[in-house]
Amino acid sequence: MEHFRGQQVAVFGAYGHTGRFVVAELRERGHVPLLLGRDGDKLRTMAGPELEARQASSDDPASLDRALDGAAAVINCAGPFATTGAPLIEAALRAGIPYVDVAAEIEANVDTFTHFAERAAGGMVVPAMAFFGGLGDLLVTTAMADRTAADEVHIAYGLDSWHPTAGTLAAGVVSGQRRGGRRVRYTGGRLQYHDDALPRSEWRFPAPLGPQNVLGEFTMADVVTVPSHLAVPEVRTYMTVQGAADLSAGSAPVAVDERGRSAQTFVVDVLVRTGGAERRVSARGQDIYAVSAPLAVEAVERVLTGRTRTTGVASAGAMFDAPDFLRALSPHLSVDVPVRSR
Repeated sequence: MEHFRGQQVAVFGAYGHTGRFVVAELRERGHVPLLLGRDGDKLRTMAGPELEARQASSDDPASLDRALDGAAAVINCAGPFATTGAPLIEAALRAGIPYVDVAAEIEANVDTFTHFAERAAGGMVVPAMAFFGGLGDLLVTTAMADRTAADEVHIAYGLDSWHPTAGTLAAGVVSGQRRGGRRVRYTGGRLQYHDDALPRSEWRFPAPLGPQNVLGEFTMADVVTVPSHLAVPEVRTYMTVQGAADLSAGSAPVAVDERGRSAQTFVVDVLVRTGGAERRVSARGQDIYAVSAPLAVEAVERVLTGRTRTTGVASAGAMFDAPDFLRALSPHLSVDVPVRSR
């Protein structure tokens, strides 16, 4: 571990909202962030006299190669990932270094698994290592214990509010265009696109949140990460009505503490059904963007120190020891131990 703590970890999109959290997390853990992005002025302002910044663009492979020279790993925080993902992965493979991203875009994550399954064999590519996709996958994998199959997985997002970043909104536009304005769900073991209205129901979140009105089939990246390594034909995700309404309103997050976190709180509640048995596990914390930073940085640390379970393109639950990973996030997340529900 100590050997790792002097190596440079490149952060593409370092001056973005999530990128800034990732840079801060790297520094707090004693690592050396290498700031990458398209805007040279923003990079230089953020770097100051202490950090190194390198201008690079996802549409310029040579600039990416120069930017990654000497880096031990790269974390891609720059969406839309439909645009930046493949070029950064290709650059990481050329450089022979691990790649991690925080993509919540369903189709971009599908592309990563599809296009790089063979090309990244022997390397390390971990997509969706963030609040959406990564955290849910870790919780589901933990709830399933040693099982590799289940009948249904339900992931409910209890957001008390959701003030989206500009990156979230831009990614949503790209995803909407790729889907032709349709919605998506994961059922029957595959993604299905449809025009149905989102169903409403009540989800009983653990205390202190309690029962909340939710939108069903509010589909997030978990429908890519979970089925990538677990045999589950039905993966359904839910969002609190309040969180969905705030997302549509589009107001940006506002910092309320010294870390730059917003006042937003969340509960992620996972229910796994197999036959007549149910298992639940949940996590709660503050600010979905801020918590993506320790998720991504912990992933990089584990990859670089050999604490992995596979190689190639793999989601969080496949690449890492899920319960141990979640325990390592205890400064940022409160995770309830899985129990059998009645």
